[in-house]
Amino acid sequence: MNSFHTPVLLKEVVEYLKIEKGKKYIDATVGGGGQTVEILKRGGIVLGIDCDQEAIDCVKQDLSNVILSEAKDLGSSQASPDQNDRKCVTLVKGNFRDIDKIAHLNNFDKVAGIIFDLGVSSHQLEVPGRGFSFQKEGPLDMRMDKDLAVQAKDIIQVLRKGELYELFSKLGEESNARRISEYIVSARKVKPIETTQDLALIIERAYGMKRGATSANARASADKKVFQALRIAVNDELNALRETLPKGVKLLEENGRLLVISFHSLEDRIVKQSFIEFQERRIGKIITKKLISPCIEEINKNKRSRSAKLRVFKKI
Repeated sequence: MNSFHTPVLLKEVVEYLKIEKGKKYIDATVGGGGQTVEILKRGGIVLGIDCDQEAIDCVKQDLSNVILSEAKDLGSSQASPDQNDRKCVTLVKGNFRDIDKIAHLNNFDKVAGIIFDLGVSSHQLEVPGRGFSFQKEGPLDMRMDKDLAVQAKDIIQVLRKGELYELFSKLGEESNARRISEYIVSARKVKPIETTQDLALIIERAYGMKRGATSANARASADKKVFQALRIAVNDELNALRETLPKGVKLLEENGRLLVISFHSLEDRIVKQSFIEFQERRIGKIITKKLISPCIEEINKNKRSRSAKLRVFKKI
C-alpha cells in the first residue's frame, strides 16, 4: 500500500475483528485501505467508505489487482454493474453518518464487523493544500469532503469572540482559548485570516512567544488544539460519530463486532458512553474492558499512533 495513511493498531484490529472467509465487513473510514487489505487477505468481503475522494481514488489504484464493484452513490437509481461472485470490495464516497443507507444500497445490510479509524489521515496532514496542519503553509481549509461548503477560514471569519472561545475551549480543550479568540477578532479586522500560517502566527502572538522560544512546545500544543477544534467543527465529526454508532450496531449480525479507534478524549468519551448504553440495553457486550493502546514499538515507528485508543463491542 502507499503512504496515503498509516493505519494504527492494525494487528489488534485484525485480532478483534475475528475475520472469517466469505463474511461481510465495513471499513467505515477506508483512508489508505490498510484495514481493508487485511480483511481481504483473510477472505472477507469489504464495503469501504470515505468522505475524501482522494482516499477512494488512492485505494482504487492500489487495489487494481482486486475486482472492484462500482458502488451506488446515495440517491442513485443505477444498479451495480458487477454482480458476480468474485466481488470482494466495494468503495463508496460518503460520510459514515449515512452508513445505514450506504450499506443498504450496496447489499451490506448484515455484516460481521465494522471498523472506524477516526481522525485525520497521514495524507491530509502532509498535503499543504488541504490545510490540516499548522506546520505547513496552505489555505485554511480542513474539509475532509471537498464538497462541503464551509471551510475553516469561514468559521474563523464569521464567529463572534464568545463563539470562538466556546469552540476552542470545548472542541480543542485549549486553556488559553479566550486570549486566542481575542487576538483572532483583532487580527481579522486588519486583514482576512486565510492560511494556516496566518492562524499559527496569531496563536503565537496570543501566547506572547517569539519563534525559537524555549516555550515553543506550549505554542505547538496550542496550535494543535485550535486546529483540532476547527477541523472537528468543519467536518461536524462528533455529531457524525454520535449518529453512526447506533446505526452501525444495527447492521451487525449476531456476534458481529464494532471496532472504533479514536485519537482524543472527546471522541473516546462518545464511544465509551455509546458502548455502555448498548450494553445496558442488552444489545451486546463490551469486549475491551480496558482501552487498547499501541505498543512502544508501534509508537516509535509511527509517532501519530501514540494517542490512539481502541474499543470493541460485540453484538449478541
